[in-house]
Amino acid sequence: MRTGLLITVSITLTSTLTAQTIDQKASDAWLITRMAARYHVSPRLLDEDMSAAIFSQLFDALDGQRLIFTAADIRQMIGYRLNLNEEILNRRTGFLTLVAGIYRQRLMQTDSLIDGITSKPFDYTLHETLTVAEDTSWAVSSQALRSKISKFLKYSVGNTMAYDLLHDKSQHPASKDSLEIALRKKAGARMHRSIRRILQSPRGIDNIVGNIYCQSLASCYDPHTAYFTSDVKAEFESMLGNKPLSFGLTLTEDENGNPMIGKLIAGGPAFQSGGLHEGDKILTLRWDDQGSIDVSGASVEETDRILDAEGGTRLTMTVKRPDGTTRDVSLQKQLVNVDNDDNRVRGYVLNGTRTVGYISLPAFYSDWEDSRGINGCANDVAKQILRLKRSNISGLILDLRYNGGGSMQEAVELAGIFIDAGPVAQIKTREAKVITLKDVNRGTVYDGPLILLVNGSSASASEMVAGTLQDYHRALIVGSPTYGKATAQVVLPMDTTVDLSTYSSQTQASSYVKITISKLYRITGQTAQRNGVQPDIVLPDPPDAQSEREADERFALPSTPIEPNKYYTALPPLHIEAAQTVARKALDSSAFFTGAREEHQQTTRHPGKDISLYFDDIMAANRKAMSKEAPPPAAVDGKGAPLFTIGSPASDARKKEMQADPYLAIAYQLITPLSN
Repeated sequence: MRTGLLITVSITLTSTLTAQTIDQKASDAWLITRMAARYHVSPRLLDEDMSAAIFSQLFDALDGQRLIFTAADIRQMIGYRLNLNEEILNRRTGFLTLVAGIYRQRLMQTDSLIDGITSKPFDYTLHETLTVAEDTSWAVSSQALRSKISKFLKYSVGNTMAYDLLHDKSQHPASKDSLEIALRKKAGARMHRSIRRILQSPRGIDNIVGNIYCQSLASCYDPHTAYFTSDVKAEFESMLGNKPLSFGLTLTEDENGNPMIGKLIAGGPAFQSGGLHEGDKILTLRWDDQGSIDVSGASVEETDRILDAEGGTRLTMTVKRPDGTTRDVSLQKQLVNVDNDDNRVRGYVLNGTRTVGYISLPAFYSDWEDSRGINGCANDVAKQILRLKRSNISGLILDLRYNGGGSMQEAVELAGIFIDAGPVAQIKTREAKVITLKDVNRGTVYDGPLILLVNGSSASASEMVAGTLQDYHRALIVGSPTYGKATAQVVLPMDTTVDLSTYSSQTQASSYVKITISKLYRITGQTAQRNGVQPDIVLPDPPDAQSEREADERFALPSTPIEPNKYYTALPPLHIEAAQTVARKALDSSAFFTGAREEHQQTTRHPGKDISLYFDDIMAANRKAMSKEAPPPAAVDGKGAPLFTIGSPASDARKKEMQADPYLAIAYQLITPLSN
């Protein structure tokens, strides 16, 4: 009797928590539409078309590879496709409850299939394929789903096996069978982990489905409007410079690629526990009272994703010490002062025929705790410039490649380092009035020859700086067209009474919306939205570069110009023709850029192709890819001598990387025509 009572109480409690979660997410979805209606720069009508878009976004996010749901499942839910607008506006929970229930059931079913599929060797002598239709659609039956998962795992194992055999000279054809066994086991374990990370998430599947539902809704307004839980908001702010909650440890891998404890940060939870040490191998992870997740064969990236799970209070980590003993260590995230060197400004002196300064700025981080910006990226760049000027540099290269943006105020201040006081950009909100962003500080930190390196991953704040300095004729923009994001967002709590003019980002809430509130314009009235900033000197992207831009996003806002600002005065035009002549000569003599241009000319967009699972075909595809892996040549002059050497504080690895960077080599050579 007591056991039955306990089970009844447990089931009732779980059901209540599930209902509360679903109700909360339905309420958040409704609030997103209210927030968008009030604050979004160009709010979209919540109608049948948007309902269909939300439905599509949701299932792409839940099951993008079409390995979980079946066609019958989708038919069961398709009735909601054109009615989600009514579901959201009336805060109904029927759709969410149905999706979460089917998702849980199918995840458990898929999880149960994996061991059976990976228990026998894959036969790579069969001439079978994973067809495009099969790969991009939901399976018509449970049997078809099992076949698809089997083919998916077979291709994954075969592709990795071919790569290893071609790249590791110690592997021989005779070892192919043993390699297949090991990789098949790893592939099955990896898929188990990806599923159990959801099934055993700290706040449950209903929370995951609800979050994705709200995010799918938000993303239909534009690609940068997003739904944030409190944990996701903290992670987002940490990328912009705020101090994050952390376990205070880093991960590395052992000789077999398995995760183990790397550095412990002094004062952090891992350090304070006294139970973890550098080199401890991580066996399992368990959130709160959820089941343990075996990570003994996981990659560092997989393990990081589990550690980043949203909502968990206490993590129990089972580790194996170097002496063979195991222990459980419980941790809770705390505020940890972490100096993330990867996102900080770095400056170097390039010594060659000219002494040139080089500054890398990976992100526009800000000083969240001091509005004076003392520890923001603009001030850090200024410090590096002053240090580099002591070496009598004749030019400066500012590298904004792969810089996806961040603090717009830091971007304004960074532009001000290179120009005298004046307008740097314009903002258009829902109101008729255009707001001008200004550099209010007279004078410059650096007024010499300046090159900005950009590429297709330079976005937002990076594009604002590049566009401003181009419009002022202050810098030569070198690289490939930028991403094309010229909108600004603000993170708001779910509260329709927020006043944007007085809102403090310190307001705490259980959920938030990052919402696009304005469009950004250059002082010329043009915008980088969709089109990006077009470089003065165009360099071809690397053959393996991602080609997606803002214009490729499904719900990207349009590009519409406004009136130019009448109160800015450009400097005399740069010697762009002379620079183009130098660039053409350097490009024609570079094997890397010649190959990159040929590769892009041969590459055309085409629909997906059927994937052969016959091993000889897999090997042939890997050989073809391997033939294109030639490393970029070192930056050398006509006599084969290095174009430049790199002064301290660059490490040997960093020096090697910079000297093998063909884009930096071109930029270095372009300082000369700018100086004449």
